[in-house]
Amino acid sequence: MKPRRISYSPNFFKSLKKFPKSQLKFLRKQEQIFKEDIFDPRLKTHKLKGRLSEFYSFSISYQWRIVFHFEKDESIVFDNIGTHEVYK
Repeated sequence: MKPRRISYSPNFFKSLKKFPKSQLKFLRKQEQIFKEDIFDPRLKTHKLKGRLSEFYSFSISYQWRIVFHFEKDESIVFDNIGTHEVYK
């Protein structure tokens, strides 16, 4: 499934400042895959549970994740980026 449109929350940009520059290559690669197919197996996209049950997450690397949600018009908003701490 291709996303209709991707937007970024202010919180995402705030968290992105903490993202290690050494991982930017992986971030760009995974984002390109995401733009072609949200549920590509290489991304390990999954629905979150509990208080984050309206959100999904996909992997940038073993440690880093992007948390996102779907809008009503089928566009996507990237809400956060970080380690497993983004789930807390």
